[in-house]
Amino acid sequence: MTQENGGPRWGVVGTGGIAHSFLEGLRAVPSARVVAVGSRTAERSEEFGAAWDIPHRHADYAALAGDPDVDVVYVATPHPWHHPVTLLMLGAGKHVLVEKPMAMNALQVTEMVAAARANDRFLMEALWTRYLPVHEVARGLVADGAIGELTAVSADFGINVPYDPDHRLFNADLGGGALLDLGIYPLALASQYLGELTVVGATRRLSPDHMVDVHTTMLVRGENGVSATLDCSSRTSLPGRAVLAGTGGRIEIERFWAATDLVLHRDGREPERFHRPFRANGYEYEAEEVARRLAVGERESPRMPWSESVRLAGVMDRIRDMGSLVYSRPTVKAVPLG
Repeated sequence: MTQENGGPRWGVVGTGGIAHSFLEGLRAVPSARVVAVGSRTAERSEEFGAAWDIPHRHADYAALAGDPDVDVVYVATPHPWHHPVTLLMLGAGKHVLVEKPMAMNALQVTEMVAAARANDRFLMEALWTRYLPVHEVARGLVADGAIGELTAVSADFGINVPYDPDHRLFNADLGGGALLDLGIYPLALASQYLGELTVVGATRRLSPDHMVDVHTTMLVRGENGVSATLDCSSRTSLPGRAVLAGTGGRIEIERFWAATDLVLHRDGREPERFHRPFRANGYEYEAEEVARRLAVGERESPRMPWSESVRLAGVMDRIRDMGSLVYSRPTVKAVPLG
């Protein structure tokens, strides 16, 4: 079932900042309607529902899973809850858009994909950068040979957040760490252009309690032999630039994870600037991708297929393994839903 205008009826799992950002973007999608929210407390559900005029406000995730008016859910919980909540929703017959990273490790992502396949439901990782208009321009330019043969990729994403062991970025029980939260962006960019990634090397700086990484530098090589140098940090402001370099020029993308502009430098020519503004805040494009795929009965997106999510999770697993940074089994496998 979908609403009368043909678009999916959305439910939102989680009431944090990212959920608010997603709904701001969803306002720019005419066919979309948010009909339900689920939180772990009635108070948070009521507050969030009132802020966004959402009619169904559930005090637990199971109640949202059982809501017959919901077609697809957006999972916006902290990272460790992505896996159990997604399995709950898929088992209840809901389609799922789950915030990045899809889960804590490749094993969990594999289980989520298997559940989507077994229940014949749509599943997609909400890596919103992948769907932004300016990145469509970049992909087209590279494919058309505007920079010649691609020979190198670099990207970084770093913010300076004051250290607080209870903050989600620094708390292992909340899936903290720069790699999972921020490093997935440069890794996903590299994977998009280089294909299967081999981790050549990685270095990291750990939090004061030695539980999560606060800065990770990565060198990866693609299946085409091209290498990428990537950086992420939760305690250092980095330039936030991506560069796609080739034998005939380069593409520079400032704030690449949330970009509206890029500059094409063709060797021997003046720079060419491309501007593709958002209609809202950029999250509208991943929501539209979900609606497009559901409208034609597809269960995964070719822009972010299941194999890509499994692959990225596996790369992050290997990077963490290099420094023996392993999340505890209770955190990884048994997060309570209540």
